[in-house]
Amino acid sequence: MMKAIHLIKYGKSQGAFEMREVPIPEPDDGQVQIKVHSFGLNFADVVARRGLYPDAPKNPAVLGYDVAGTITKVGKAVTKFKKGDKVTALTRFGGYAEYAVTIQEGVAKIPDNVDIGLSTALATQACTAYYCAAHCVQLKEGDKILVQAAAGGVGSIITQIAKHHGCKIFGTASPQKLDFLKENGVDYPIDYRSVDFYNYIKNGEHELDYVFDSIGGKSFKKGYKLLIPGGTMVNFGAADQIGSNKLKALGVAANFGIFSPIQLLMASKSLIAVNMLRIADHKPKLFEQIFDGVMDYVKKGIIRPKLAKKFSAEEIDEAHDFLESRASIGKVVMEWSEMV
Repeated sequence: MMKAIHLIKYGKSQGAFEMREVPIPEPDDGQVQIKVHSFGLNFADVVARRGLYPDAPKNPAVLGYDVAGTITKVGKAVTKFKKGDKVTALTRFGGYAEYAVTIQEGVAKIPDNVDIGLSTALATQACTAYYCAAHCVQLKEGDKILVQAAAGGVGSIITQIAKHHGCKIFGTASPQKLDFLKENGVDYPIDYRSVDFYNYIKNGEHELDYVFDSIGGKSFKKGYKLLIPGGTMVNFGAADQIGSNKLKALGVAANFGIFSPIQLLMASKSLIAVNMLRIADHKPKLFEQIFDGVMDYVKKGIIRPKLAKKFSAEEIDEAHDFLESRASIGKVVMEWSEMV
């Protein structure tokens, strides 16, 4: 038996979770079993806790998209890993537990220069950032880009990848995070609470080649308007709905606007929408390639994940509140009290 944190109630974090004893999951032929040392939090966890994530399993549910730990069992078809390997991995939910299973394509050995807890940032956030900024588009020196929520786990890594390619970067964040944006490579940090990013960029007579948007709603629509012909909008989230109920979430969806192929054609703009769970589900070999690319960038120092804060697994309520407050810079990491 193992401990697993179950979501039992939608809404605020207090009272939403319960620790339960459940059987340890067994790996299928193409899967590995991992004794979890650390698991990461993502904004999708908050959305799921609020009852706004349709992909999440029904309550009582074990959330969690990324873990790090030691492989304890491998399936018959697993060839890349063996028992005892220290790994980080993407999980299709189930990460809030002492043991997790996942497909071998969603697993990578932890580089020597990365802390085991912080390596959880590589499975979901870094793979999302790499897929968005190094696979879906071809960034070139001098390209002007906008990164929304540039201090977040995905946004900060997109910034690092774009800086590696020589881009000029606009980035939005709250005022207390602007110094981090500058340190991380953002050329034009924008305090979204006091400055309208659309007016700031437009009045500066700038036009954008790419916009990386995780906010959605009106921010998405404004970012799209700033694209030049040939420009691309890459959307990988809808954080604007966090803190809302289902009715308000519908309003956020409406604020995206309606896009037809004709509209995109006439403007010669493109739209890419990213859901890494879908990629892992339907194109596991592609996800494996993305994960390999992430690890290559980590070893070269291009991707440098940042730790926001560590919590014990028993502090899941406090960790969710911290992430939802948007005070974090980088990855929020949870650790089980028993070390691997």
